[in-house]
Amino acid sequence: MADATTRYGLPYQEGTDAPDGPSLGEDLAQAVDTALGDVEDDLRLLARAPDEAVFTSSGTWTKPSGAKRVWVRVAGGGGAGGGASTTSAGQWAFGDGGGGGEYAEGWFDASDFGSTVAVTIGAGGTGGTGAGNAGSTSSFGSSLTANGGGGGGTRAAGTSQFTSNTTLRAGGSGGTGGHIRVRGGCGGTGLGFASTVGAQRGGDGGLSMMSGSPYGAVGAAGQNGSTYGSGGSGAAISASLTGVNGGNGASGVCIVVTYYEDV
Repeated sequence: MADATTRYGLPYQEGTDAPDGPSLGEDLAQAVDTALGDVEDDLRLLARAPDEAVFTSSGTWTKPSGAKRVWVRVAGGGGAGGGASTTSAGQWAFGDGGGGGEYAEGWFDASDFGSTVAVTIGAGGTGGTGAGNAGSTSSFGSSLTANGGGGGGTRAAGTSQFTSNTTLRAGGSGGTGGHIRVRGGCGGTGLGFASTVGAQRGGDGGLSMMSGSPYGAVGAAGQNGSTYGSGGSGAAISASLTGVNGGNGASGVCIVVTYYEDV
């Protein structure tokens, strides 16, 4: 058994070999078995459907055996809407909507990652009777991040026509990594012009690429953000009422799709 085929390494008998070499049959059978096994493994990978893992809370992604390519999508947490403080006779109060979380996605070779990757899901901001809190950053290790949206502004109870603080409520932006990145939508601006019921309105929550948007409140607390990454809406009340909170922002998400062949 002095030689073998160039492509698969299957041994063959040459003219100088004994016609009944004791290992000829065994060597050939083992070589064919190995070659067919490799073909079977390749076909199994080609037929294997992609895996999808959806993280709605922080955790760990474990790289599957045979992974070739990985598509990762992340959204940051939404900001909370601004609240409305307690009003006296003739007053009104309201807040802006919180900004939506940033969205990002990217394609990676599975070999770019170790056996596990830490996944962080950004929490939505919490609302109170003052300005809303900002949402937090979501990330897939250090490879892809998406920042949370800003909290909605508020105006203290008053008796004159006004809009609320537009310097807040920005959509999330400034994350890192990936190939596509979309800034979160800004929260809507609240408005009030009289102390009568319904003459004031909280701002709408800011959109995320992964969610809808809650409407601003009229005479009530703000609505919580929609799954995933939407900002909470602003609160709004009329005269002689106890203060109410802006809506909480929705938490972010990380979606990881694993492919077992090159795409």
